[in-house]
Amino acid sequence: MRTSGYTFIVNPNSKSGLGRKIWSRQVEPALKKQGIPYEVFFTKYRQHAVKISRKITGDGECHTIIVLGGDGTINEVVNGIAYLSKATLGYIPTGSSNDFARSLRLPTDPLPALSNILSPTRYLSANIGILTYDGRKRRFAVSSGIGFDAGICHEAMVSPLKPLLNRLGLGKLTYVGIALHQILTLTPGQITVTLDDKHKMKFPKAYFATAMNQPYEGGGFLFCPAADCKDDFLDVIVISGLSKLKILSLLPTAYKGWHTRFRGVHIYRCRKMEIASQSPLPLHTDGEPVFRQTQVSMSLHSEKLRIIAAPLQMIF
Repeated sequence: MRTSGYTFIVNPNSKSGLGRKIWSRQVEPALKKQGIPYEVFFTKYRQHAVKISRKITGDGECHTIIVLGGDGTINEVVNGIAYLSKATLGYIPTGSSNDFARSLRLPTDPLPALSNILSPTRYLSANIGILTYDGRKRRFAVSSGIGFDAGICHEAMVSPLKPLLNRLGLGKLTYVGIALHQILTLTPGQITVTLDDKHKMKFPKAYFATAMNQPYEGGGFLFCPAADCKDDFLDVIVISGLSKLKILSLLPTAYKGWHTRFRGVHIYRCRKMEIASQSPLPLHTDGEPVFRQTQVSMSLHSEKLRIIAAPLQMIF
């Protein structure tokens, strides 16, 4: 695939300003030292990366876009790409959760990540999800869910805990603390889940339902261990019918994927999922909050995105 060079989209505020330092002190000096031609765009506000990537890719040509930021920046860039099949995506993770990098086992240190991007040995042809709600559509690279996990994302956006823990290098704990608060305050309700337009199921006491394109979300929770962004399917997890005490005891096991062994944890696979709730519930795509909804659907985009993958020695 021919490309028009390296275009970096940098979120300087990722991980409470760490993104800016990584770019200016590590990545940019390495590019200049090696004489690599590039252009760079810095995000200045929420959804700015959508506009940047849309403008870059709107010409219909092939482009290599490198994201330096977190899962939220990845989500915005993916939503802005005009032609998924004509884009190649590289990633230097500088976020709080980095589930995109974790799922794909990408290098997490900036310079090894850059080296892998500049001299790639493998590529992935990855599915991209589509969330449909209230007549609108948003893409997701990792996951999209409604209920408890989305409530965590909503609270994380306004919690003073996140920037504090990021500065201490403990950003991952943000989601653990907020998850505990959400469990204690959330009232589970009835939802109806329909898979592939034919398998309809009612869950009277549901905490959340999530479509997973990749296995991890929420800073390392291995919610759907078998999820694979290359297999043309969405993996689905629904948690229902459990007491809050049981949820609290199961939460730590989700870091290893052991939660799937227990009753009340439902795992499915589909190409499309529709969710109907009796009351509006929080919603997210890749951890980015969406206004509360009662009717949503998740499916897969017809085009795939080429991603610069980790070298084989990192996979095995």
